[in-house]
Amino acid sequence: MFLRSTKSLFLSILFLGSMFPVFFVAADLADQCVQISESNTGCPNMSSADCKNLLQQCADYYDQQSELISQDITKTTQQKNTLQNQITALKKKIQNLDYQISQSNVKVSSLSIQITDTKDSIDGTSEDIEDSQSQIASILRSIYEEDQKPSFIILLEGNLSDFFSNIAYLGGLNLKVSELLDSTKDLQSYLENQKEKMDGEVGQLQKTIALQTLQKKENEQNKTEQQQYLNLTEAQYQRQLQDKQEIEEKSAKIKSMLFQTIGVAKAPTFGEALEIAKTIGTMTGIRPAFLLAVISQESAIGRNVGQCVLTNPDTGDGKRISTGAMVIRIMKPTRDVQPFLQITQALGRDPYDTPVSCWIPAYVKGAPYGWGGAMGPAQFIPSTWNLFTDRLTLLLGKAPDPWVINDSFTASALYLGDLGAKAQTMSAEKNAASRYYGGSSAYANSVYTRATCIQTFIDNGTMSVSCENLIF
Repeated sequence: MFLRSTKSLFLSILFLGSMFPVFFVAADLADQCVQISESNTGCPNMSSADCKNLLQQCADYYDQQSELISQDITKTTQQKNTLQNQITALKKKIQNLDYQISQSNVKVSSLSIQITDTKDSIDGTSEDIEDSQSQIASILRSIYEEDQKPSFIILLEGNLSDFFSNIAYLGGLNLKVSELLDSTKDLQSYLENQKEKMDGEVGQLQKTIALQTLQKKENEQNKTEQQQYLNLTEAQYQRQLQDKQEIEEKSAKIKSMLFQTIGVAKAPTFGEALEIAKTIGTMTGIRPAFLLAVISQESAIGRNVGQCVLTNPDTGDGKRISTGAMVIRIMKPTRDVQPFLQITQALGRDPYDTPVSCWIPAYVKGAPYGWGGAMGPAQFIPSTWNLFTDRLTLLLGKAPDPWVINDSFTASALYLGDLGAKAQTMSAEKNAASRYYGGSSAYANSVYTRATCIQTFIDNGTMSVSCENLIF
């Protein structure tokens, strides 16, 4: 019974573990990474190898989190743009409705004036009709009175022909006044029809204005809602930016601690150099074999960081370390001497006892050409090194030293990345190598040959004799 219960419990644990392993591991890793990033003691109670492994996991974890937040920021930015476009569209609709409402109000005002004028005309016409009707009544009374006169009175009043002429005149006048009355009534009917039509137009316009006003109100409400959503989205966007900044700060500290675990003070063995190249290459996107090939080409992987020292900062001349013989053009005074003095002073190094590359004699039309002065395993000239100090300080968590192996590897990787080597194609790497040296296809071909040798060793664990002679 106990065995069955134990077995059931064990199977239950396995089942639950199969359902939620990623959650538990991810949550545990996140907590560990936060603790390490907020600690100044690194990885207490851990071996160097375990600490390095955990730091690498944390660096990868923060890179993934940064990428996820970047994706969220992209989506939020798209939402912001969509909301902003909607708000802009609603503003245009509101402006258009304002224009239409104003236009309709102008039409209503114009029609109201016309209606008033028409009403005045109708009132005037009604008065004309009343006058005409009065005139007709008066004429008809006159005709009736004339017609009712006895014959003897007509004879007493005068000429009989005048009487008939007067009757005919009154009849003609009555006809004209009747015609005028009909015309005036027609005008009145026309004006009343026009007024009725304009009243209808005003009514329709007022309905349109009411509808447009309602639409405007709805659009304004929608605009207010969209603006509220935009404000919320903007707040979310700012939180995401802050989260990304915090993640990147933790990542920078973790990577700084990781870099410190791989640093060596002297020229490394090939195995040590390969591990450094793998770690830094993974972080910077540079193919490790290519990075190590560049360092191999430049300084035999740190075994030859320079055979000369500066002696005269004004002229840039110096001497060979092994013999003390004077060598010209050790360092370009106008470009590199002051940066070199600043770098060595900041690192507590003696600028006149710190090895740099000698001048490689070259002449153009009989005049000496080029300068020495390259520093450390990556062979940076001082003015170029200063271009990377801020980025290196962020990654390393300390002032970078061009003579320290991991610092120089990192600087070289950053520079090669800027030159396009992250593409990790043959053409991209050769072009980056050529530009690294100042423009030389021979240099690029030599670097690529070394990179092929190193990549073969990484892939197969073996190296040909010709490759060994080249690398070692």
